[in-house]
Amino acid sequence: MTMLRPVLSGLPVMLLAVPAHAQVHQFDEPLVLVPLPPPPLVLDLPDYPEFVLYVKAERPRLPLPVRALLEAAMKTDDSASVSALVKFAQQTQPYDKDEIRDMQRAYNDRRAKEIAAKTEAELARIRASGVLELWKGQIEVGAFRSTGNTDNFGVTAALKLNRKGIKWEHMIQANADYQEDRGTITREQYSASYQPRYTLNDGFFTYGRTQYERDRIQGFEDRYTLSGGLGYRVLNRPGMTLALEAGPAFRATNYVDDVDQTTWSMLTSLDFDWTINPTIKLSQDISSYVGSDNNTFTSMTAIEAGMMKGLKAKLSYSIEHETRPPSGSLKTDTISRFSLVYGF
Repeated sequence: MTMLRPVLSGLPVMLLAVPAHAQVHQFDEPLVLVPLPPPPLVLDLPDYPEFVLYVKAERPRLPLPVRALLEAAMKTDDSASVSALVKFAQQTQPYDKDEIRDMQRAYNDRRAKEIAAKTEAELARIRASGVLELWKGQIEVGAFRSTGNTDNFGVTAALKLNRKGIKWEHMIQANADYQEDRGTITREQYSASYQPRYTLNDGFFTYGRTQYERDRIQGFEDRYTLSGGLGYRVLNRPGMTLALEAGPAFRATNYVDDVDQTTWSMLTSLDFDWTINPTIKLSQDISSYVGSDNNTFTSMTAIEAGMMKGLKAKLSYSIEHETRPPSGSLKTDTISRFSLVYGF
């Protein structure tokens, strides 16, 4: 085919030359032109790609072991553990962050609904409760050693009751210390108090307090205290609370040998509780009565350790200081107590 192309391309010249040759040779036949076919069409196309098999596949999903771990954690109420697992899962599975985030959002929504329902049920239970319901308390029995006006060992007992409502909180406390040496009573102290609190908002509250004390060794038969004022919760979070109180106080004292006395004073107090772990608790209670003739300062530091369900061991150290005690009495008494506490 390649060799024919020059020949075919020369045909027109040969055909045109025929008449001239015919004139020379004096041919009488007419000249007939035969049309030539067009050259073949050649397409310059790129190579056809090979066939690729198409398989429909789902989008990548979170690996099943990781999902199972997250789902197991999200069946519990431990939000802190869930947050930690979600954090590490997002670091190890960066392409599945959206799916992990959706799982966490669903968990948080469910927990929020559960907490709201539980809170509403608890409020309904408190509203429907009677006066003698919702009380919690503890009984304390043990031994003590005192220094100051007496220096000996004795027995101690205490009762604490607490009732928390929606706005109101009621606290009742009673203490008794008894000490005898060779048939002689060297310490006989009794006290009881009742204190209601009314919450104004998350931080502030009002309170009232009535208190009775008896301690012949310190020089008074009876002492009555009535006070009220304003308090503030400096700390109020799980495991740690700190409350401050301040207000005027009225005190009436019946002394053993001196003249009975009625005074006005200023009461301030601090109440700190810290649950270090589920079995150990630290507490600090401080109070002061500042008046024109006599000031009373008390401090008690205590630590409790859980032994078994409902039973704890308690070690405490308290100081009581009177600036102007009755004649013949020392200003400062200290008491170290070791006791067993049963909660109910």
